[in-house]
Amino acid sequence: MRLSDLAKGSSVFLGVIVAGYVSTVYVDQRLPSPPKTASETGSPAPTNTPAPSDSPTPASSGSPCIGEGGSWKNWPWPNVPMGSPKCP
Repeated sequence: MRLSDLAKGSSVFLGVIVAGYVSTVYVDQRLPSPPKTASETGSPAPTNTPAPSDSPTPASSGSPCIGEGGSWKNWPWPNVPMGSPKCP
């Protein structure tokens, strides 16, 4: 093995380590930390907290429909189902 091969391999290895560290810092800044349990905080967990919902609630009551001009009503997500009925 030549010294140049060792230098190339070492630089790639160091680059992978630095990229892993930078991506970990990036993810840690942008994702929330998991909630702490009662044993970690030292106090009992609240008992009357509402359960989180996985889906957002519609803006107003009713099922999703197509309004005037092709605009969507009662659909909170950016993607929309095809073939939805027209609004009354």
